[in-house]
Amino acid sequence: MHKTVVLNVVGLTPSLLGDDMPALSGWARGGVTARIKSAFPAVTCSAQSDYLTGRYPESHGIVGNGWYARDDAEIRFWKQSNLLVQGPKIWDRARAADPSFTCANLFWWFNMYSASDYSVTPRPMYPADGRKIPDVHTAPPDLRDELQASLGTFPLFEFWGPRAGIRSTQWIADAARHVDRKYNPTLTLVYLPHLDYNLQRVGPGPAAAGDLRQADSVCAGLIRHYEAEGARVIVLSEYGIREVSTPIHLNRILREHRLLAVRDEMGREMLDPGASAAFAVADHQVAHVYVNDRARITEIRSIIESVHGVERVLGDREKATCRIGHVRAGDLIAVAAPHAWFTYYFWLDDRRAPDFARTVEIHRKPGYDPVELFLDPSIRFPHVTVGWKLMKRKAGLRSLLDVIPLDAGLVKGSHGRQTGWDEEGPVFISTARHLVPETRIASVDVHDLILRHVMSG
Repeated sequence: MHKTVVLNVVGLTPSLLGDDMPALSGWARGGVTARIKSAFPAVTCSAQSDYLTGRYPESHGIVGNGWYARDDAEIRFWKQSNLLVQGPKIWDRARAADPSFTCANLFWWFNMYSASDYSVTPRPMYPADGRKIPDVHTAPPDLRDELQASLGTFPLFEFWGPRAGIRSTQWIADAARHVDRKYNPTLTLVYLPHLDYNLQRVGPGPAAAGDLRQADSVCAGLIRHYEAEGARVIVLSEYGIREVSTPIHLNRILREHRLLAVRDEMGREMLDPGASAAFAVADHQVAHVYVNDRARITEIRSIIESVHGVERVLGDREKATCRIGHVRAGDLIAVAAPHAWFTYYFWLDDRRAPDFARTVEIHRKPGYDPVELFLDPSIRFPHVTVGWKLMKRKAGLRSLLDVIPLDAGLVKGSHGRQTGWDEEGPVFISTARHLVPETRIASVDVHDLILRHVMSG
């Protein structure tokens, strides 16, 4: 077996490999760059599951970053148990071929309770007083304290939210080096999310040049480290982010057609999925539409198809063609046009929005919310406001950190549509040219390519 590391540089595309990423671009020129026909949907959890199982969502079941759990009528996003990914993973297959194989997983999703040997993933603590305290979950368990004693507490609030930036990506890179020096795994998977942030905030234009340089520096350091250890290095990505200008409030449209139900809670509205004839679980440029009243599915499909910004709607036949015909998938799946994306918003009056709408709350929101990357521009002194709220929390007082705007027009970049082998799609880069025979591959081919790097002498 050959020591291998996979650097998952989120959002990296052929069009970004240029002057603003000199180290990575130079390294890539010494190898081969294969273009990946992206996963569908082209979102983190589905793409990573394609890569690690070699199967499509119809088989592994990860139909998005979240879905509707029909049995208990709840929408669940960003769950972490690896047991949700159905079927054997890359580490299972490698270990079956050679019992000496070991794997380290640094922040790839569905990280908890897998059969990988070493893992680190974000896992905040939630005391009963409402606080969210940064922390990580690790295997083995004592690695948690060891890493945070050495590197500092994981900067959770710079991993996602208005403060998301390079420090969280650098922490992950430093943790990867620590794990490598201590355990020397055969295969290491490293998630580097930095480009994801401003590419969604400002779009994939000149405004993101500084982020490209920062990500390039982190990648260069990791490549130097692993190549000095004799490892084969793979750099890949999950999707490309493209410029968007049109948010689609699909749940509001379903509500206007009296299909979506809400529940009043102390003057605020909560989506009531179990009581709805239909509702949408928004996930970037894809929305799973669950239809509780199946007699109305033709009517509902017609409504969605007529919405400006919706490119197409998938029913059972189209879902099978797209390899996403799994019980977790929506009864219908809406795909946005290239310039559009789906919000989760279901209220018609911002004064009635649920209290979590103005907070960073990735688990309670019934859909993905990229507006969490912004501070509300209407707050005159945002840093003072945030500091004051945090001080009250530290003093033991309840305080809602309601600083997120409700303006979906702020978002300038999105992803989720399936892309082909073009300049805006994901990449697979390796300097082991003989191990990458094709320069156009499917998302599920990544699994075998990684295994080939590990298994070949």
